Amino acid sequence: MATAIVLLKIDHKRVTGTAEKILDIPDVTDVYSISGRHDLLVMITCDSIDKIESVITDELLRTDGIIESETMFAFRSYDKREGGKAVDVD
Repeated sequence: MATAIVLLKIDHKRVTGTAEKILDIPDVTDVYSISGRHDLLVMITCDSIDKIESVITDELLRTDGIIESETMFAFRSYDKREGGKAVDVD
């Protein structure tokens, strides 16, 4: 599975509503309200990078309230459930 982490700056009057709309997007697994330069952190998990690209460009970034975005891709997961061992992210 491919995983993307998307950091979003949101119109401050619309953070909660925007987060709720984003959570309704298929393949979005988590939405976090965060401190710092960004307002929301969005986790997307799909079968492929191509599918993630489609989710981000065709659905996520068309959501009202988003001012700016930054996308990162996960290469490897260090998961407590895996005993702290590295798990490659395809």
